[in-house]
Amino acid sequence: MKFCSQCGGTLTRNIPPGDNRLRYVCLRCQTVHYQNPRIVAGCLPVWEDQVLLCRRAIEPRRGYWTLPAGFMENSETMLEAAMRETLEEARARVTDLDLYTLFDLPHISQVYVFFRARLLDLDFAAGEESLEVRLFRENEIPWSELAFPTVGRTLECYFADRVAQNYPVRNEALEALRTHINEQHYT
Repeated sequence: MKFCSQCGGTLTRNIPPGDNRLRYVCLRCQTVHYQNPRIVAGCLPVWEDQVLLCRRAIEPRRGYWTLPAGFMENSETMLEAAMRETLEEARARVTDLDLYTLFDLPHISQVYVFFRARLLDLDFAAGEESLEVRLFRENEIPWSELAFPTVGRTLECYFADRVAQNYPVRNEALEALRTHINEQHYT
């Protein structure tokens, strides 16, 4: 950031009075420009014993498989964002959404939120950001071709939880997650 969105003045980075972090502050009007984490919301769409995955048509990780998810927009709830992203990326309609996994990624200032969801029907197709979309049984998951550790961990939890039919909400930080996923599927 170079210029203030309030007055167009030049920005500097310093710690404002009463704060403890470097912030962009306008030299002219003194407006503090906070930068906060971005929320990525998505779904784990389920049909019977299968989950719906999308092969990414965009960077990062083009060609790799992911759950339908994307950045939350202003003026929408996390639930609305997850449903919208599922419709955009997989042309899939979902229902019965339940909060399932919540991952903190402080090194890239993001929070990932996935909802378990039931597909309404089998009328799905690749959206603009997907090369293909398909259902996978647990033994068919392309573990080495998953785009992000958050996706792998969500799938891992889901298949383990499905055995007991108990789906607790999980909250994990990526650093612990990265080590666990690498040991399980990416080495």
